[in-house]
Amino acid sequence: MAEIINLRQVRKAKERADRETKAADNRIAFGRPKKAKTLAEAKKAIEFSRHEGHKLTGGEPTE
Repeated sequence: MAEIINLRQVRKAKERADRETKAADNRIAFGRPKKAKTLAEAKKAIEFSRHEGHKLTGGEPTE
């Protein structure tokens, strides 16, 4: 005979698993300490300013 399953329990188990995977993704994305975030932002700002500093200034490009 076939095994009887409760569809409500299966649905709830699937929802719990989905929430857990989303929580794990959020822990990776947002789980950094404030000091690490500010350090990364400072490094990004320094790299941006270095990049902008190497741009050539001048007139319009010639064809």
